[in-house]
Amino acid sequence: MGRTIIDLKDIYKRFYIGTPNELEVLHGISFNVNEGEFVAVVGQSGSGKSTLMNIIGALDRPTEGAYMLDGVDMIAAKDNELSKIRNRKIGFVFQTYNLISKTNALKNVEMPMLYAGVPGRRRIERAKELLKMVDMQDRMKHLPEELSGGQKQRVAIARAMANDPAIILADEPTGALDSATGRMVMDLFHKLHDEEGKTIVLITHSPELAEETERIITIRDGNVIGERRGNG
Repeated sequence: MGRTIIDLKDIYKRFYIGTPNELEVLHGISFNVNEGEFVAVVGQSGSGKSTLMNIIGALDRPTEGAYMLDGVDMIAAKDNELSKIRNRKIGFVFQTYNLISKTNALKNVEMPMLYAGVPGRRRIERAKELLKMVDMQDRMKHLPEELSGGQKQRVAIARAMANDPAIILADEPTGALDSATGRMVMDLFHKLHDEEGKTIVLITHSPELAEETERIITIRDGNVIGERRGNG
């Protein structure tokens, strides 16, 4: 297995610090993910997995602990560095797709490259390649409202790949889809993992989906309670 790409040590997250409502959501979480691994973080609603996802994705900072992402100390990084890291190193796929509504599929996929300063012609070429990879090339001029849930999620996966990120973070990516469409989306993740060698962290409450990955990290009430091999 490759080098460690995500290294979390004793991650605590508290909200409303210093008030009577102070709430500790993560209680010292530690685990590693190696380059090229497909890992599931599984837990019920309220287990802390979304809070953890936000920390892994540099959308939020831990209250305490150490976090290295692809060799970068994420605790020491300034906010503007974090936004660059989010844009270049992490591809996000959310349950709600998070596509820009008034913008067609092609432009949605181009967006992360625009922020990264990729020139226009190269952006369009790459966006077209990625839409082809997810079998959406014939829908590139469609707005999100003209697409089905599964089609939106495929566009979102293409967008997540735009800057060739080190990691894909997928938060309940099949949560809003019927089972056949969800199956198609999971097949796409397997393809990215097997053919493109992507490191994928899948956040899910579904034990069945978690089983498809190589390693399953189970969290409950803000603690890692188990880690085992999956069938992936």
